[in-house]
Amino acid sequence: MAPRGKSRSDTADGESGLAPAAGLLPAGLRDVLPPRAEWEAQASERLLAGFARHGYARVKPPLIEFEETLLSGSGADLAGQMFRVMDPVSQRMMGLRNDVTLQVARIAATRLRDAVRPLRLAYAGQVLRVRGSQLRPERQFAQAGFELIGAAALEADVEVAVLAAEAVAALGVTGLSLDITQPQLAPAITDAYGLEPKAAKAARRALDRKDAAELKAAAGSAAPTLLKLLELAGPARAALDGLKALTLPAAAAQIVADLDALVREVSAAAPDLLVTLDPGEFRGFEYHTGIAFTLFARNVRGELGRGGRYTTPAGEAATGFTLYLDSVMRALPPQPVPQMVYLPHGTPRAAGAALRRQGHATWAALAPEGGDVKKAAKAAGCSHWWDGDKVGPV
Repeated sequence: MAPRGKSRSDTADGESGLAPAAGLLPAGLRDVLPPRAEWEAQASERLLAGFARHGYARVKPPLIEFEETLLSGSGADLAGQMFRVMDPVSQRMMGLRNDVTLQVARIAATRLRDAVRPLRLAYAGQVLRVRGSQLRPERQFAQAGFELIGAAALEADVEVAVLAAEAVAALGVTGLSLDITQPQLAPAITDAYGLEPKAAKAARRALDRKDAAELKAAAGSAAPTLLKLLELAGPARAALDGLKALTLPAAAAQIVADLDALVREVSAAAPDLLVTLDPGEFRGFEYHTGIAFTLFARNVRGELGRGGRYTTPAGEAATGFTLYLDSVMRALPPQPVPQMVYLPHGTPRAAGAALRRQGHATWAALAPEGGDVKKAAKAAGCSHWWDGDKVGPV
């Protein structure tokens, strides 16, 4: 077993002023050590098994592909987060994926274009981004998610929102809340009031920053309505009651009606899930074209995952959800350390096989060791040892 303490490579120390040490990793990258690496792998497989029970078939896109493919359609919104390299074979630029969702959309539009719709696909894999965020400093992390492609109905959005919450709850995460937004609500209001593109962009920026003074200055005649979007963020039912009391343009009123229907159905399907609404939220949902979601847990800073409505490169309506495994793992209660039985040198293979059939994990000493066997077991990171007759604690 590897030592359980923190290693020099667990964190980057780029600002310490020290000379680079062997094994030091760039900021935002880290090694995942035992037993956490095993726990994360098990969580990923359990999530995928849960998606499969709802009809989502697993796909496995490549880690790297041609740049223009990753940046096609909605992928252009994530261009600033992509690492690029030159392919020495084709002499074409390639990109390391920074999100799996758009790769799944590509698969649906090409390799699975003739498959019956709606198409349900699931995935898990690593992504790499140019920079982290304040809430997520990691630049490489694991995603697990699912996409429902070829369904424009509101029921599709309900399905993915509820499934994401149920899948995470099944791992043992408690205190879940689902924050809903609609990135098209503010544009529907600014368009109806005839704001110039520059003013509309400034108003959206003010909404993202939750800056009422900037919003009032930038939004002109639309300011009173947009300011209400800031005020109404909170519990979904109260926010919707406030939105329905406003005099909204027809397009915005329809968006609110859809949100109202979604909240009712999600709350009915998952009564224990806290549902909130942020009518003005946009940041992080650049390629979403409709209702979008963020999943939180009470005991974790930052989101567990995001999802929502988008359009594939082939023009199909789609919705899905991506979970971030590092955040999900932080939200889980402490995991039990697996029972590892130390087998002293000379233990018959049959004895070790019998212990493994009983569900024990084993650590076999491969050379004679003098001294206290129990101390040797402890030094190896084992919780138990085999004395030739029975398993005993270290």
